[in-house]
Amino acid sequence: MAERSSHRGDGGETQLAGGQRVRKDDLRIECMGSVDELSSFLGLARASLGAHSEVAEMAVVATSLRRIQSELGLLEAELARCDAGAELGITAEHVAALDREIADIDTRLPKFHRFILPGGGQVASHLHVARTVCRRAERQVVRLAALEQVGAQILPYLNRLSLVLFSMARQAAHLLGAGDDIV
Repeated sequence: MAERSSHRGDGGETQLAGGQRVRKDDLRIECMGSVDELSSFLGLARASLGAHSEVAEMAVVATSLRRIQSELGLLEAELARCDAGAELGITAEHVAALDREIADIDTRLPKFHRFILPGGGQVASHLHVARTVCRRAERQVVRLAALEQVGAQILPYLNRLSLVLFSMARQAAHLLGAGDDIV
C-alpha cells in the first residue's frame, strides 16, 4: 500500500470551494459542520422510518427528508463557496416550499398552546434532535452573517426548516400513536 504524501488537513486547516485555506475552527467551517450534522440526523430519522412502513404517511415524511438532505447539500456548498451573490444554492422557492410543507402538516395536527416535550417515539425523537441541530446551525450562520456575506436565503431556509422538523416530529408522534407530550 502506498503512503499518502500529504495530509493537508493535519495542520488544522481545510480548503473552501474557492481554494481559500482556513482554520478548521473557522466560523464558516463550524456552520458547514452543523449543516452536515443536521443532514446526518435526518438520515438517522429516515432510517428509523423503515420500521414503520405500514404507515403510508411516513413514506411522505421519508421523501421529504431525502429532499431536505439534498437541499442541505446545496446550502453547505453555498457556504463553502463564499459567494453570497450567486443564486446557485438555496433560493426563495426552497423557502416557500418549506412554508407550504409547514402549513400542510399543521392542518392535520391538533392545535397546541403549551410547551411540547421532545419525544413521542424514536422517529419523532430523531426529528426533534435534528430540529435542535438546525437551530444551532441557524445561530452560527447568524454570527457568520454579521461578519461575512452569506446567501440571502440561507437564514430564512434554516429558520423554516426548524419549524418543518418540529411539525414533522409532532406528525410522527401522532401517526405512530404517541401524540404530544405537553408540559
